[in-house]
Amino acid sequence: MIGLIQRVKQASVVVDEHCVGSINAGLLLFLGVEKTDSNVQVEKLAKKVLSYRVFSDDAGKMNLSLKDVGGELLVVSQFTLVAQTNKGNRPGFSEGASPEHGEAIYNAFIKHVNDHYMQCASGIFGADMQVNLLNDGPVTFHFKV
Repeated sequence: MIGLIQRVKQASVVVDEHCVGSINAGLLLFLGVEKTDSNVQVEKLAKKVLSYRVFSDDAGKMNLSLKDVGGELLVVSQFTLVAQTNKGNRPGFSEGASPEHGEAIYNAFIKHVNDHYMQCASGIFGADMQVNLLNDGPVTFHFKV
């Protein structure tokens, strides 16, 4: 499972001209699911994303997590994160999950966050989405669990 987080002042995701998820200050997580991912990766990535210290404390140091600052989370599926790009000029997706498995793991991630940490907003798996964001920093981190 691969996650790319961006610290944002606000973010939203639109499908067919309708906003399906939006947040104020917090994290936007782009989530890529690989074919071997399971609930183990769901739990690891959720804990990592929500505990990762990317928000500034009173001294201006990145010492506070999303949980610490009471920020919001928007989760958007993005299968291109699992692409192999080391050879040629066309990405390969052999490590990517099937659409059925990818959707199940994506939904499991959202459910796990909602059940154990906080309510999060989300996009729609497999939809053609337009993501709008106001990056804060910019601050962007990549995880593979």
